[in-house]
Amino acid sequence: MTVARRALRAAGPYTSWPPGRRCSGVALDLGSARTRAWIAGRGIVLDVPTVTFPGSGAPHPVQRGTIVDTPGTARMLDRLLGNRLPRSGRPLVVITTPVLDGIAFRTAARTAAEILRPRAVLTVPGARAVALAAGADDARPLLVVDIGAHLTEAVLLAGGAVTDARRTALGTGDLTDGTPPGQVTDAVVAMVTAMLRQDRTVRTRTALRRGILLSGGGALRPDITHALPSRLGCPVRPVPSPHTAAVRGAATLLASADRHPSLTGPP
Repeated sequence: MTVARRALRAAGPYTSWPPGRRCSGVALDLGSARTRAWIAGRGIVLDVPTVTFPGSGAPHPVQRGTIVDTPGTARMLDRLLGNRLPRSGRPLVVITTPVLDGIAFRTAARTAAEILRPRAVLTVPGARAVALAAGADDARPLLVVDIGAHLTEAVLLAGGAVTDARRTALGTGDLTDGTPPGQVTDAVVAMVTAMLRQDRTVRTRTALRRGILLSGGGALRPDITHALPSRLGCPVRPVPSPHTAAVRGAATLLASADRHPSLTGPP
């Protein structure tokens, strides 16, 4: 099954698209610290703090991988993107999501994205987006570790699907508050070790032999990237431009989905 078809199957009630030749597209990465957006034909247009206007609800509408203020998130998207999208047509929107926040994050993200008048809203696990951005072969087992500002996830992919995942509410943003870098490293090692011990198959072991794909701001910190290979006993490969890998991967999926026959057929 192609990337586009898998995405369309997972898109829920938004898959009934009205006819049209093509539509503008937006890829979104709604992080706790930063919101990043990619617009078809323009590339990355936003990399800004995830904040709302003062006095308009929670100042930080996304906290440690959870959308705590859906209306505030919608207002933020309208403020950041409302004037950047063409007034004619309705965009296809692809949003990255934490793997373990499940239905709650996807539902809130889709609701917030309605402010953009989307033709369709697709969601993609952040780890899957990272793999797409890196051009990694995820037909074989692949372990992705995303160390963000306030959330760290370890995700095992096999055949493009999530087969195991762990998370911890800790990230690089906590290091400014006196948390030693070793605590983040310890958390990653603990998650990967738990996955290895509980895996009744050889997928995790196979993925470790291939090496871990590292993304997020943590992949830019030598004190973390130098410690992980020796602690885990396997290669650790930071993806290029790791802090924007998720939104670039979502853009790859967006381009694939935008070529789907339901969008490119006759008007």
